Amino acid sequence: MIQVSQLCRHYGDFKAVDDVSFEIQPGEVVGLLGHNGAGKTTIMKMITGFLEPTSGSIRVDDLEVGKHTQAIQKRIGYLPENCPVWPEMTVIDYLEYQASLHGVSKANQSAAVAKAIRRTALQHKATDSIQTLSRGLRQRVGVAQAILHDPDIIILDEPTNGLDPTQIHQMRELIAELSQSATVIISTHILQEVQAVCERVLIMRSGKLAVDSRLDELQTGHHLLLAVDNDKASDYLKKVSGVAGVKRADSDLAEGAGSAQTTSEAKESGKQSADAPVNYILEADANTAPDVAAAVHAAGDKLYYLQAEKRNLDSVFAEVNAQAQG
Repeated sequence: MIQVSQLCRHYGDFKAVDDVSFEIQPGEVVGLLGHNGAGKTTIMKMITGFLEPTSGSIRVDDLEVGKHTQAIQKRIGYLPENCPVWPEMTVIDYLEYQASLHGVSKANQSAAVAKAIRRTALQHKATDSIQTLSRGLRQRVGVAQAILHDPDIIILDEPTNGLDPTQIHQMRELIAELSQSATVIISTHILQEVQAVCERVLIMRSGKLAVDSRLDELQTGHHLLLAVDNDKASDYLKKVSGVAGVKRADSDLAEGAGSAQTTSEAKESGKQSADAPVNYILEADANTAPDVAAAVHAAGDKLYYLQAEKRNLDSVFAEVNAQAQG
């Protein structure tokens, strides 16, 4: 288990990481998100022991970064955002050199290198000079060096950077394979990649941890979207068990679902048509929907639309950024 507690990293008055705490269980695949400068790479460097925290602690099982840094580093495979490679070396020579740095025994180096090359689909480039490779292929060489020693923690900073669609698909498959025997932390700017391979997401904002949630929970909103033909429906809706709050919405919640008119359009016309739906946002989860529908029926109102709110990483990321700007 990785345990990060009240982690801080300051550069003078600038707080690159500010009081961040989280735990990652063995076998989890976690996406670390945030804009440039949010603190993602700084956190990765501190977990791997390449950067000392200003304060706070990082523990891997019974080991603590600082006291047992070398022991922790032996358990970690790390792909930095700009992976250092020796361009004049061939792929296989570079990986053999990295295997020795990782402490792989002489007897096992050839097998370890061959396995890493196979897993990253570099067989046809194994004897090529690194300086002749495309950016995407160099990225795969970086991933290969990170998994040479079969680490049980793998930290990948922008692993799909420079890869074409086919290579991205291969990388997703590799990450899924790695997650069978290792804990994987991925930092990326591509939200679709997190949704494709991760089960949990940490979103950083200005050095602070803004979101820590499982993806399935994050994508299930905590609101019901409702459209009825009564502009006073909130009087009975807020009495429904499980509804914590009710507010009117000016946008058309039932876009594409037969909604006749938005609330804002009705305001502009100066009147509310008898057939025009009125849109509401209810603070309630999907389990409350049957009771809400029953309440609308009991009131004799027409039900145009009732849907649990659905969110994706794009909308959550936008919410986090909106909070920062606010």
